[in-house]
Amino acid sequence: MAAGVSPVDAALRAGRTPMSARLALPHIPGVDAAGIVDEIGPGVTGVQPGDEVFGSVDLARLGGASAEFAVLRSWAVKPPAMPWTQAGAAGTSVETATRALDLLGVRPEMILLIDGAAGGVGSVAVQLAVARGARVIGTARPGNHDFLRSLGAEPTTYGPGLPSRVAHADRALDVAGAGSLPELITLTGDPSSVLTLADRTAASHGVRLSMGELAGEPHGRHGLPLAARLFTEGRFEVPIEAQFPLYDVAAAHTAVESGPRRGKIVLVSP
Repeated sequence: MAAGVSPVDAALRAGRTPMSARLALPHIPGVDAAGIVDEIGPGVTGVQPGDEVFGSVDLARLGGASAEFAVLRSWAVKPPAMPWTQAGAAGTSVETATRALDLLGVRPEMILLIDGAAGGVGSVAVQLAVARGARVIGTARPGNHDFLRSLGAEPTTYGPGLPSRVAHADRALDVAGAGSLPELITLTGDPSSVLTLADRTAASHGVRLSMGELAGEPHGRHGLPLAARLFTEGRFEVPIEAQFPLYDVAAAHTAVESGPRRGKIVLVSP
């Protein structure tokens, strides 16, 4: 019914990530999907054909979320009220944000700074951190500050000079990969309190770069049913910036590469 399109999809398609070389070609792009179960594999429990689910595919083995059918590796039951667009774009953003918050050890009353908080992963991380009881400060362009407030974050301006705008943070999550790691270390006082999802210079600063399960890290798939529950409670949403029909996937890839976004890009079944 719907499939998310993320920067990782564009990077894989364009060969801008080492994982591109590990894909068997031809390869159907797409990682996130939501739809109606057509068939279940051996040993699968808790779901039946006809159920509505959302999640993500096994990227290394199959891929193929941007297609009529997809095989989900991780999934959760979709809340009845959750729009297909939000469900289709949720999978990897929820997994990635959950994994990052786990690695940082985000707990109640901690101050978490998220650099690049208005994008697809950042906006999800804000909400999941708030649900954990953390105080969240999020960076974004001024036009996105009200958006961040609506998600439960305290906004501040994106870009250099963070220590002059933020007094302190217990933990910092870099989603943008725009060179902010030295300032984030200054704010937290310790490179081990900073995690990046996007800056490949991380090791030179003593900061951890999180690359997911393929890098041997614990997964964040347990965040999917939690996100579903939070949605039902009115405490979570997947912000959608734009949607395209499934046949217009090229335009969706162009949109996801066009620059800063507020939320996710999603394909919908026509």
